[in-house]
Amino acid sequence: MTDPRTLTPKLPILKLLIDGKWVDPIEGGTLPVMNPATGEKICDAPAASGKDVDRAVLAARRAFESGPWSKMNPSARGKLIRKLSELLWDRREELALIESMNNGKTFKDAVRGDVAPGASTLAYYAEWTNKITGEVLPVDGSFLTYTLRQPVGVVGAIIPWNYPTSLASWKIGPALATGCTLVLKPSEMTPLTALKLGELALEVGFPEGVFNVVPGYGDPAGEALARHPGVDKISFTGSVRTARRLLHASADTNLKKLSLELGGKSPQIILADADFDAAISACFWGIFGNKGEICNAGSRVLVDERAYEDFVGKLAERARQMVVGDPLDPKTQMGSQISANQLKTILGYIASGKEQGAKLLAGGERDTQGAKAKGNFVKPTVFGEVKPGMKIAQEEIFGPVLSCIRFRDEKEALEVANGTSYGLAAAIWTKDVARAHLLAKRIDAGVVWINCYNEFDDAAPFGGFKESGWGRDLSSHALEKYTQLKTVWTQLPEN
Repeated sequence: MTDPRTLTPKLPILKLLIDGKWVDPIEGGTLPVMNPATGEKICDAPAASGKDVDRAVLAARRAFESGPWSKMNPSARGKLIRKLSELLWDRREELALIESMNNGKTFKDAVRGDVAPGASTLAYYAEWTNKITGEVLPVDGSFLTYTLRQPVGVVGAIIPWNYPTSLASWKIGPALATGCTLVLKPSEMTPLTALKLGELALEVGFPEGVFNVVPGYGDPAGEALARHPGVDKISFTGSVRTARRLLHASADTNLKKLSLELGGKSPQIILADADFDAAISACFWGIFGNKGEICNAGSRVLVDERAYEDFVGKLAERARQMVVGDPLDPKTQMGSQISANQLKTILGYIASGKEQGAKLLAGGERDTQGAKAKGNFVKPTVFGEVKPGMKIAQEEIFGPVLSCIRFRDEKEALEVANGTSYGLAAAIWTKDVARAHLLAKRIDAGVVWINCYNEFDDAAPFGGFKESGWGRDLSSHALEKYTQLKTVWTQLPEN
């Protein structure tokens, strides 16, 4: 992997991509794009207004209903998506550099955990364009009855700032594979890689209006997309609070379809017979990878009381030794938080943990050593003796803060694991496979890992239970939310 400090960042075209053209916002709005590790401004990106969103939706509608996209053979669509995947892979370091600078994650995390997986997801969905089928139904009577799966229409994709490239690909891939057209709205804090994806889409030859990119604030741009009558579906990854607004917007307008991948408070359950070395490593990276800004972060570690002291002690020691610093330095293990506001939120949760009686074992404060004083750095934080009802054990922090909780037996472990409003992911660590599968069945989570954590594959669905959302990203199951089912009846002659 190239040392990123030797690379020159190549910023995207700083305009909106609408109907195959780079255009300025109608009202001239801009977004200040910051480097959270240095506190310096990278550039000003365009900020879409409601009028710009309307232009993008109308372009996507034309491309869907009467443009070349609706007439294109499925295999031809697949070839375009494949070319986009290949171009993203070829330029992965170029995108990772600006993402690291814009997001604060390490360059190696940006390559391995974000941009490269995004290319993989697009390649996966490129193969699905001519494999979306209906079925013939064995109904009573003299009929030929069958179903068709047809594209839902114009998709509004709203993505967060923590994995800007891979999460965009989670939306782009199934939307375009099914024949939908797309209006992509990235977070106002990380618009650069979305604009880069727009550049790549034009370069590989997507028809006008198929792929539109409208950076902007949640209000007005996100709100306009959510309420636009020309949008048939919103695919959203983000907070529960924003998801509630999207639900209201859908109800107040055209009842557009929604798929929602939301927050989590994911537990890792460590039984007494677990492989402790493997579990410690997984628990460490499960919360401190991507500086804890992960929806499925393993932010709660539940440890059998017989192993608690040794396990948590080793975990805290490893956290104290973690290298926090310049995201572009290859030696850095954790970069900066996304913004000053997010840093403030994390520090507020740390203060809450102290006030409620949790035992601080590592970190617990802002990291201001040397050049880090200008950025949004926090020390990797581990709390011990956390009680299940504490704020740090119930609410999503979205930062590098780990809550360690004792349990007496499996019954208590399950009660604690299921005792939050979330249900995104979980892990079980034990050498007893039968025991692990029984626990996996009883945990309220959309994904359960056994003796591993944070494993992903494009063929495996990802999504949550309860307030962690509905619908699934990745795999063939994601395609279901970008299509609608039509039943066709044909009267046949009586025998």
